[in-house]
Amino acid sequence: MANAREIKNRISSVKDTAKITKAMYLISSTKLRKAKKSLEDTEPYFYNLQMAIARLLRHMPDMRHIFLKNLNDIEPEKRRRGLIIVTADKGLAGAYNHNVIKCTETWLKEPGINSLFVVGELGRSYFMSKGMEIDAHFRYTTQNPSLHRARKIIGAVVDKYQAGELDEITIVYTRMVNSMVTQAETVPLLPLDKKKIMGNIPAGFITEQDITMLPSPKEVLDTVIPNYLVGFVYGALVESFCSEQNARMMAMQAANDNADEIIRDLSIQYNRVRQAAITQEITEVVAGAKAQHLRK
Repeated sequence: MANAREIKNRISSVKDTAKITKAMYLISSTKLRKAKKSLEDTEPYFYNLQMAIARLLRHMPDMRHIFLKNLNDIEPEKRRRGLIIVTADKGLAGAYNHNVIKCTETWLKEPGINSLFVVGELGRSYFMSKGMEIDAHFRYTTQNPSLHRARKIIGAVVDKYQAGELDEITIVYTRMVNSMVTQAETVPLLPLDKKKIMGNIPAGFITEQDITMLPSPKEVLDTVIPNYLVGFVYGALVESFCSEQNARMMAMQAANDNADEIIRDLSIQYNRVRQAAITQEITEVVAGAKAQHLRK
């Protein structure tokens, strides 16, 4: 059994570690509130942008556009698929990164020629260790999600799509269902699914109103759809960031609880060792006094 000094040193070490985990918990909670506020401030604009796209598609049901092409015209094995993967730059976030990577690997099993666009250092390290080629890697985006970074991501991917180097674009990110539940999701971005966009429109929202598109319907879609994609990617970045911070908060809370339990067990053990030492000292004193008495 360890002596009292060793147990005391271990208790001190656990307490020092607990200070770090508690600080990380507080930092993550602050970042989570800030990110949620940023998303709430920008969501109305991009939601209305989606409504505008639905109105345009309703007035042009048969329009042909590169953002609206039919994937059924391309054989699955020959499709050139681009995947935006949103992971974290850091660990200590529970199963957050594992869930995204697992979802990505499931997507990669489907037929097609794949191009990976990775957001986050952990994702980059993982796929490079597997020998996979990464088309583009966006550094430190997950720690500071912003519209500028979302535009940079969409700009790189959409340029390849419009140049014919990609036939479809998908994003893997973590959606925050509520404060306790997060879920890794695979969401197609391009080409747009008309039925899905129209299905998200509330009943009665779109009126029988004529609209004029200048200079042409094509140029309007060329401008509106990329902006809509920027909004979606920005929302995905913020949701992933919130999910990461929430996962880290839960992991740090579990670490704090474990630290309290360890300290409690070590304190009991320390008291027992200390009590045994005191009892031994008393026994030795009594035995010494008795020996002196017998000599007399």
